[in-house]
Amino acid sequence: MNIFDIMGPVMVGPSSSHTAGAARMGLVARKLLGFQPARADIALHGSFAATGAGHGTDRAIVAGLLGMAPDDPDIPRSLQLAHEAGMEVSIHTVDLRNAHPNTAVLTLTGSLGRTVVVDASSLGGGRIRVNAIDGMAAAFSGDLPTLIIRNEDKPGILSEVSYCLARRGLNIAAMQLYRDRRGGLSVMVIECDQPVGPEVLGDIQLLDGVVRCIYLDLEEV
Repeated sequence: MNIFDIMGPVMVGPSSSHTAGAARMGLVARKLLGFQPARADIALHGSFAATGAGHGTDRAIVAGLLGMAPDDPDIPRSLQLAHEAGMEVSIHTVDLRNAHPNTAVLTLTGSLGRTVVVDASSLGGGRIRVNAIDGMAAAFSGDLPTLIIRNEDKPGILSEVSYCLARRGLNIAAMQLYRDRRGGLSVMVIECDQPVGPEVLGDIQLLDGVVRCIYLDLEEV
């Protein structure tokens, strides 16, 4: 435990879970899409749905989608700023099975039609967990530079991805593997100790069997 677990993050309040964590969820979802969404459908579950309006959860998530950090003083104005930026926002409640009470499902669409669906939970103290991307399981926090690789479930891809990282001197801090079925689609979630450069991303994307490679680094502007 560190001092931020006790005192909470630097943020615009009132709640580290409902506000700071929510803003971080929006920011991570924006990064996963790759740019500011043109449309955002925000489904709030559990405590988010019940008390989110009072805690500013809706405004915090939208602020993150606009690229704001949890301590941005403009968070209370985010809905207005989204409207001015041309972002269509829809907010409603949803009942999810076996989900953390502070969970939201964000369906984001870019101006050219690219979409991403992010299921994430706020765990307290501004910390979050991404539970799924586009319906496929993926458990990570976004605290470290993270690769989310969607690939065909066939032998050899994991070793090839690991080689791409190793030959560039990148160390893997944690790795998780998920698949929908044998021989179907798989997802690798790889958290690294160092930032991953564009040349590595290019190498991975060119590997046979890799469908899509997403890179998340909250330290990047």
